[in-house]
Amino acid sequence: MNRLIKLQNKKKKLVIGLMSGTSVDGIDSALVEITGNGINTKFKELFFSTYPYPKGLKELILKNSLKETSNVEDICRLNFLIGKLFAKAAIKLCKDYGISINQIDLIGSHGQTIHHLPEEKKLFGEKIKSTLQIGDPSVISKLTGVVTVGDFRTGDMALGGQGAPLVPYFDFLTFRSKKVNRALLNIGGIANITLLKKKATIDDVIAFDTGPGNILIDLLAKKYFNKKFDKDGKIASSGKLNESLLQKIMELDEYINKKPPKSTGRERYNEEFLNNALRKFQNLSPRDIITTFTEYTAYAVFHNYQKFLKKICEISELLVSGGGSNNLFIMKSLQKYFGEKVKVVKVETDKMSVDSKEAVCFAIFANETISGNPINIPSVTGASSKTILGKICL
Repeated sequence: MNRLIKLQNKKKKLVIGLMSGTSVDGIDSALVEITGNGINTKFKELFFSTYPYPKGLKELILKNSLKETSNVEDICRLNFLIGKLFAKAAIKLCKDYGISINQIDLIGSHGQTIHHLPEEKKLFGEKIKSTLQIGDPSVISKLTGVVTVGDFRTGDMALGGQGAPLVPYFDFLTFRSKKVNRALLNIGGIANITLLKKKATIDDVIAFDTGPGNILIDLLAKKYFNKKFDKDGKIASSGKLNESLLQKIMELDEYINKKPPKSTGRERYNEEFLNNALRKFQNLSPRDIITTFTEYTAYAVFHNYQKFLKKICEISELLVSGGGSNNLFIMKSLQKYFGEKVKVVKVETDKMSVDSKEAVCFAIFANETISGNPINIPSVTGASSKTILGKICL
């Protein structure tokens, strides 16, 4: 406990943020120097790297993300295996940067989401929402010797929230403006948007998942071209938009019309969703299919903005991060939908890279937890109150 008190009072900390998203590409690892906490937080990314999962692990994780193919023994073992891999990533990050893991004050880990059930369900007379991120933070803390904070989503859900998105707190700390109405869009496996009107307070923040990000595109790239993803959107750029298929996807996806707070994941956007959409389009060119689904990612973002956010304020900037920001077709489609009055650009800051945002975010979250600050935003998640999130593992 004395170590925690010293850590809490330390003005400048070296913190590692660890993240693996819905795309299951590997472990994003960021070394961040953090000074202060809360609204006075100042930070700078010192080093970032992505460490790939061992061959075949992505497929095993995806298999155990769906109820039809999951296995309780696999999930139990994966919880420890991914914890070990996250710990190794933290140690490797330090080695690659040229310091010892013993110099690290704190680790913040998102873990690997395998199932997210934000819709309320009655179970034995109780209303339950649930989520599961594996890669137990206790494993990380014991193998690194560093205090680790993880399982950030659970506390918000316990108070009736969706447990997601959590990044909007970080967006507010980092990108709020007194002069500009802007939105932050992160496109990982799932796309999520944060609205920051000028002069916004934390209670003004609105954010939610807009729908699929790269998740469906990645599945299609693997199916038709045996590629992990559509690099730079080259496949999408080489095909033609099929309006009939686009209309079919819109009809199938009731999520984009659902009122916030809302969050989603692989439970909705998966092989079954693709099969339902493509049932009458089997003869369509694979390139045209990828073009159309990529277009839908951008359309879903804009549709949500028009339906739920524009009435609050009209943005002049859309700052995009995550793997999807490297997809030139998505970026062009976003600019087309939002029009000339909105500047659609990648997140540009000297504090972090466009790919490291979420890893940096969870380093900041660990610091906030240790400092006793709530990071959930009830207007975003639907929780009954603000609360400190995360489990502290010694």
